[in-house]
Amino acid sequence: MSLIKQLWLTIAVLLLLAFVGSLLIGVTSSRHYIEQEVQIKNNDNANALALSMSQIEKDPVILELLLAAQFDTGHYRRIALYDPQGEIIDERTAGEHIDDVPGWFVNLVRFEVPPGRAVVQDGWQQYGTLELASQHSFAYRSLWRSTLELAGWFAIAGAISLLLAAWIVRTIRRPLRDVVSQAQAIGQRRFMVANEPRTRELREVVQAMNQLSQAVRQMLGEESDKLDQLRRRMQHDPVTDTLTRAPFLNQLQAHLKSEKDDASGALIMVRVARLAELNQQLGHAATDALLAQLARRLKQLARSHGHGTVGRLNGSDFGMILPRHHDLQELGKTLQQHLECLSAEQSVDTSLASALRQYSQGESQAELLASLDGALAAAETRGLNGQEIVDQPASSVLYTRHDEWRQALAEALAQGVFLAHYPVLDAHGRLIHFEVPSRLRLKGEWRPAGVFLPWVSRLAMAPTLDLAVVSAALADVESSGKAVAVNLSAESLVDGHFVGELLSRIQAHQGIADKLWFELPQSVALQQPQALRTLCHALLGLGCKVGLEHVGTQFGKIEGLQDLGLSFMKIEAALSQEVESRSDQQSLLRGMATLAHSLGILTFAEGVENQDAAKVLFELGLDGVTGPGIRHREGDT
Repeated sequence: MSLIKQLWLTIAVLLLLAFVGSLLIGVTSSRHYIEQEVQIKNNDNANALALSMSQIEKDPVILELLLAAQFDTGHYRRIALYDPQGEIIDERTAGEHIDDVPGWFVNLVRFEVPPGRAVVQDGWQQYGTLELASQHSFAYRSLWRSTLELAGWFAIAGAISLLLAAWIVRTIRRPLRDVVSQAQAIGQRRFMVANEPRTRELREVVQAMNQLSQAVRQMLGEESDKLDQLRRRMQHDPVTDTLTRAPFLNQLQAHLKSEKDDASGALIMVRVARLAELNQQLGHAATDALLAQLARRLKQLARSHGHGTVGRLNGSDFGMILPRHHDLQELGKTLQQHLECLSAEQSVDTSLASALRQYSQGESQAELLASLDGALAAAETRGLNGQEIVDQPASSVLYTRHDEWRQALAEALAQGVFLAHYPVLDAHGRLIHFEVPSRLRLKGEWRPAGVFLPWVSRLAMAPTLDLAVVSAALADVESSGKAVAVNLSAESLVDGHFVGELLSRIQAHQGIADKLWFELPQSVALQQPQALRTLCHALLGLGCKVGLEHVGTQFGKIEGLQDLGLSFMKIEAALSQEVESRSDQQSLLRGMATLAHSLGILTFAEGVENQDAAKVLFELGLDGVTGPGIRHREGDT
């Protein structure tokens, strides 16, 4: 029973006890008073009648007439005259008439009043004894009316008391609800700070929980800073603050194997020509400053075209990955402007050659880098700040125009979505859920998501595709009974119609909601934390689980991470590659898992290529793995 119900029950019981007790006391007191008054009346009337009879002649007829006259006044139940031996000389009796008073009330308050007695004298001798008992009907009526009036006043007082109690309970409930919400949030590892109520006891509880939340927030901040420092020390070039070669190539490899919309995009290489000569002319410090300026320019370009990645491949070469970007001509012009401005700012001739190429899912990393390296060499021969764009083979392009892509995607969605199944397993080989990336039939073949997702995003069809995937996932869960993880795009998150339709469909399948895991890109948590928080709380309320995919080293920078209510996160494949031989990478993953577990967030690794890597990841504290090296045996649950 809730505290509010207990409080209402207590108030009701107290009011009922006060009402019943006061009514009983009032009725009992009135009954006792009336009994005393009736007894006094009986005695007085008996004495007065006996005195009158003592003063007259003791003629039986006269005495009978006197008794009859007294009885006929109608206020007596019985008048009797006894001789000294106790024999009745004369008697008058009448029944009680109490028609306007309930019988149960009469039986409950039955009056017990002894009759009045007096001696009738005949001179100096006793003539007889007179007994007189008054009617009680008027007393019952009086007591019944006073009881009704008393009950009415108590009912009015009780109603006023209930209204006052309702106001008090409502005043208490508001801060109490805040306290309960904060306690539930802490239970879900969301450490929010609540406003302090005016009620002293509740204020003390809230203050204690706020102190806990602030302490945890501070601890998480310190752990995030330590994790960021560790990441920079292990993965970043100290001169340019960009990724070093190995992490950058790991990122590229993860994109080439991705099933998401980052599986295609633009790859750029920039070279500082004759770096050794520049070092001799400018000096070591000035050359480092030039490299740092170039890195900043590339980072600005990466931010302006989405969440790109910049890395330093060697002393003079820089690389940049721009997922979901395919207009190389426009990108080349922008890059050329940045490089020419930087070159013009130098005191000596500085040539910054560049090469651009599209990448797509399934390409060989070695061939991709080799083609870019050759294009970069050709760009250097073009003179100062030369540039080369590598044309993509026409055979690898499905459609060339926007209207062709739109029509093809609409037809494919009308045919239906096919879901691939990739297992996520725990340390004991048990299935946690299936990842279900979508497939669309384009040009007669089922194409992976990396082929069409960039165009889905470009044509603003992401909410339509996501709803189709959700419908297919619901049907899959109903038929197989296995949990599935559905990818949602950032565009769908801000579409009000999509969110409403998503919640409506889940509510219509409430019985399987606990088998639905929803994944969103890490960039959503960085760019749209409020929208993500709202969706998380709505889906968690329905029993679903919500998490982030492709989580990288910026995990600790997510604002309000402890308040999002995330259930899980999937660490990007770039961090799990070659993990069994990279101690620095192991330290970073252990730190990320520890930070996530402190918030009650499960951690899974993506892109795991073999069982040795999986074993190392479980030893580092991760909860699950998925990737090309992970297989699920039928029958395992």
